[in-house]
Amino acid sequence: MPGYANAKATQAYARAHIEAGETAEGHYSDFLRARIQLSSLGVGSFGGAADPVVDAQISAIVAEALIKGVNVIDTAAHYRYGRSLAAVGAGVRAAAAQGVPREAMFLMSKGGFLTLRGGPPADMAGWFEREIVAAGLGTREDLAKGVHLLTPEYINYQLELSRHLMGVETLDAFLVDQPEVHIPEIGKEAAHERLAAVFQTLERAVQEKRLRVYGISTFEGLRVETDSPMFESLTAMVGLAERAAQLATGDEHARHHFKIAMMPFNQVMSEGFTRFNTATGQGNVASPIQAAYQLEVYVMASHTLFKGHLAAQSVGPVDEHLPDLANPAQRAMQFNRSTPGLGTSLVGMSTPDHLADLLATAQVPPMPRKDYLAMYQKA
Repeated sequence: MPGYANAKATQAYARAHIEAGETAEGHYSDFLRARIQLSSLGVGSFGGAADPVVDAQISAIVAEALIKGVNVIDTAAHYRYGRSLAAVGAGVRAAAAQGVPREAMFLMSKGGFLTLRGGPPADMAGWFEREIVAAGLGTREDLAKGVHLLTPEYINYQLELSRHLMGVETLDAFLVDQPEVHIPEIGKEAAHERLAAVFQTLERAVQEKRLRVYGISTFEGLRVETDSPMFESLTAMVGLAERAAQLATGDEHARHHFKIAMMPFNQVMSEGFTRFNTATGQGNVASPIQAAYQLEVYVMASHTLFKGHLAAQSVGPVDEHLPDLANPAQRAMQFNRSTPGLGTSLVGMSTPDHLADLLATAQVPPMPRKDYLAMYQKA
């Protein structure tokens, strides 16, 4: 399927869904300076069994979300051993058949963790030698935690696998998933050298029109204190990307395409908004979300429901300030999408009931900034 998200199509998509009453004013965020409109809530595809039943459920969820005003769809090369890629692709095609233009969709994948297509092999060492080493995708020394590769060859393989199984000519975004897992094993400097090489590969993919933008998805990296060995500075990531763009193009004035940072964010993991740990290079120290704004990087949240815990209960201030929403899941989504500077909050789901809560929340305007800030107090 040719095409990729653009300003004209996403603006028309947003306007149509707001006018139809399917989504509220404020539900769409500007993707940096591109004027592309992205929904404040997005559909993830991590969970569920690796079987045809869940494949069909994910496909149906993706199609309905796209048809009803949610245009950010997230997956990864390793989700459900690669099955989520194809399931998302089927949902995309179903939505397109119902009239949703490819240019109104923002389709993302991620790479780094081993895909293990077909499920975990009985002989992991033998599988790695056959599928990875023999194919020139990496070596045993490149492997972190026994499950993660940060080589240009493997990331490119997962990018191509994502395009092929999703059935799209161009991915809107591809994120390197949790690159910080390499730091404890090889140190930060060596991990950054690997990441810089990966960024060059992704810059070339942009040049070749296989990809539009790239970034990183972290678990600990952006949220922890600066003295943690796992800390990753968003400013440093942008610096690596700038150099990668120069090397990939041979142009010392080339602009990089590192445009997305993903991190866990929710009521109990609020460090992206509250922890001031990032020197921006512009004379201040900021929270990761503030730093991203200054560095022109779009922030996405993962773990919106905190592995389902926040679908069952909310913290006190959220209950108090959002009494009109139907349940804790809707309050959790509303909390995230109302966070100043947070562009899109992703909700992983494999059952249609969860989509109903997401679509209901999308019909409510985000909280006014003053009301949102009233839920916090200074420590």
